[in-house]
Amino acid sequence: AACDSEANDGDPSLILTTNVALSDKAAFVKACSAAIATSLSKPEAYVAVCVTDGHEAMSFGGSTDPCALGCVYSIGAINQENNGALTKAISELLAAHGAVPADRVYLNFFDVPRANCGWSGRTFAG
Repeated sequence: AACDSEANDGDPSLILTTNVALSDKAAFVKACSAAIATSLSKPEAYVAVCVTDGHEAMSFGGSTDPCALGCVYSIGAINQENNGALTKAISELLAAHGAVPADRVYLNFFDVPRANCGWSGRTFAG
């Protein structure tokens, strides 16, 4: 399956929480979607983004100053180069839309097996 043409299609998604109110949520979500598609070389039609902002019960390094925590899931395309590019892009967007410093952002990356990703009533494994 790893050599199939669609082996890397599917489920690039970002779930992100921040304790700041983002200035333009719709623009932020759209920009995150585009950044994921570009950084992971995936069709944007597959990208899903969920952002929770203004979360009061968050800390980073023991401080409740502006921060963000996110998880990126993808079938394939999770590697050092792509992860670095996406971390840079999301950090820049958080700084622009919510004044979250890059050194107060954690993104965790997960390479999801096809059998562990469901879509359209089935998994990507069949």
